[in-house]
Amino acid sequence: MGILKDKLSGYDVPQKIMQAGIYPYFREIESDQDTVVQIDGKKVLMFGSNSYLGLTNHPKVKEAAKAAIDKYGTGCAGSRFLNGTLDIHIELENKLARLVNKEAALCYSTGFQVNLGVVSILAGRHDYLLLDELDHASIIEGSRLSYSKVLKFAHNDMKALEAKLKLCPKDCIKLIVADGVFSMEGDILKLPEVVNLAKKYNASIMIDDAHSIGILGKNGSGTASHFGLTDDVDLIMGTFSKSMASLGGFIASDKEVINFIKHNSRSLIFSASMTPSSTAAVLASIEIMENEPERIKHLWDLTAYAMKGFKEAGFNTGKSETPIIPLFIRDDVKALQMTKILLADGIFINPVVAPAVPKEDSLIRYSLMATHTKEQVDISIEKITKAAKKLGILELQPVLV
Repeated sequence: MGILKDKLSGYDVPQKIMQAGIYPYFREIESDQDTVVQIDGKKVLMFGSNSYLGLTNHPKVKEAAKAAIDKYGTGCAGSRFLNGTLDIHIELENKLARLVNKEAALCYSTGFQVNLGVVSILAGRHDYLLLDELDHASIIEGSRLSYSKVLKFAHNDMKALEAKLKLCPKDCIKLIVADGVFSMEGDILKLPEVVNLAKKYNASIMIDDAHSIGILGKNGSGTASHFGLTDDVDLIMGTFSKSMASLGGFIASDKEVINFIKHNSRSLIFSASMTPSSTAAVLASIEIMENEPERIKHLWDLTAYAMKGFKEAGFNTGKSETPIIPLFIRDDVKALQMTKILLADGIFINPVVAPAVPKEDSLIRYSLMATHTKEQVDISIEKITKAAKKLGILELQPVLV
């Protein structure tokens, strides 16, 4: 490979972390994605999963996936555009449109592909994309492929958003794209204020509900539903790899918008379609969401319980309002050390360090599932607090007023 190999061989950051004995990535799980997983033959409490409703091993979901394989096989052998559209794809899209109360929906093979393929095509050379600075990487990548001008505003800061809107000409497309629930911080977009600004400056809104579907709104239908503002949000995006226990993603909007996306989005047209089993699993998950509201209620009860426990222990949990609870460490090395200590003590959590966040904002991402018990939460808080005290972390936490 010559020069290419020589250049890439100089990248040794992971190796240095491995040598320090605190490399926390690509940990091998030997079991299903449940509240307890098996790693190296040992049982570990899982608090690092995005399976917020705990449906990945629900009997109805697994049965639906198996039945789909029996009927359709393991794959579609082509893109949705050509030979890869099944009747269950259309069934799912209709069901998703009803769930989020939009006219139409369109499914992609991954959530990343949704943002990549939608954000990149909605605005042109003389138009503007306005992004929250903490938007998901897939939104950022989509904006890089767009010919439009990109303006970023400070996180959830409405004054900053308005300042950017003022820079945009009146007669151009202005599309505000933001996460509904921010994936690392766990806070919720100030959607009512975004809507007011969008109306004032004649802008459109796209919400990434990857971490909102299954958690917020009626039957887990997302951020717009949570605020009662569905009619004011132009596009709603969601993923299936979190609450819906599968793989894939969707975009929902007016029929005219979906028609344009369907015939212009390259990550849809040039990618193989969702597998039959993945599609059937989502259909089953939506049915469970709609028929078991107590599952979502229990998740929120656990969230309040865990949040109270961490705050009483002295942790800074930032502005989180959701089952995603950031425990700010503010030191990359200590965040990695803490992850190692906790895994050895039977607790799986995820470290978030630079460059994903500034070094002063490094954190442990603690996430809940509806299938967790209060007893499991108690055990995790006790062990996480013990590890934090061992590393001198709690003594460094500023008190939020």
